[in-house]
Amino acid sequence: MKHAIQTMCACLARARQTMRSALRRMVSPALRALVLLCALATFTALVFLIGYILVRGIPHLQPSLFAWEYNSDNVSMLPAILATLEMTGLSLLICVPLGVFTAVYLVEYARRGSRLVKVIRMTAETLAGIPSIVFGLFGMLFFVTFLHWNYSVLAGAMTLSIMVLPSVMRTTEEAMIAVPDAYREASFGLGAGRLRTVFRVVLPSAMPGILAGVILAVGRIVGETAALIYTAGTVAQIPDSIFDSARTLAVHMYSLSREGLHTGEAYATAVVLLVVVLLINGLSALIARKWTKGK
Repeated sequence: MKHAIQTMCACLARARQTMRSALRRMVSPALRALVLLCALATFTALVFLIGYILVRGIPHLQPSLFAWEYNSDNVSMLPAILATLEMTGLSLLICVPLGVFTAVYLVEYARRGSRLVKVIRMTAETLAGIPSIVFGLFGMLFFVTFLHWNYSVLAGAMTLSIMVLPSVMRTTEEAMIAVPDAYREASFGLGAGRLRTVFRVVLPSAMPGILAGVILAVGRIVGETAALIYTAGTVAQIPDSIFDSARTLAVHMYSLSREGLHTGEAYATAVVLLVVVLLINGLSALIARKWTKGK
């Protein structure tokens, strides 16, 4: 009787294992096909978006769109291009050091699991989820009105810096956490201090991840409109200083499409904006690749 029960249990176990193997063979191809379908849908949407912008915008690219001064006839985007580059550079100059040094403190100096670290991370995640229009309202009330900076490049750059600071900080933190502790231990074993270890060992190893965060920040800065309308303004002129109002390419495209008089020029602006974003992303990826190979 005991032998029969053992034989029956063994048969049930083999049957269960057979069913699991058959189910795994059926589910695995289905999941693979689903993943492939999602990737194909994403790629198709991207190609369609880029192709639609190029088809609608390239025929309207004219030399008058790159005139030095903007007027109602040529609706030149050159002032917006220069303002975009200035806004991007100033925003990164403010937020990247803050984000990187905050991540250095959280990973290398703060006690792991401390309440302060949890509060900072929760605050960063909360800031990352706030809509851009709320940042624009804050920037208008604080930078424009309270600090009396008026509509200016500086007010817009400060607002954008607050917006992208959480992404720079979190990506830098994750990149530094991914650096093996053996690198730090080897540096300490050679007599290097903590500060030298951070700047000579940890940060260079985490540089590709840091640049990925910077790329995300650049993409959000270049494509932002709502926050800049309330802080930087919409003046279509080349700013003489950071206290002058200016419009970026995204705001320029929004203004042209809203007026409804220069729809073709708005699509042409979208083409230039797309090219600028691709160039910035490609340059950042090239720097990251060169950095990785040089290590």
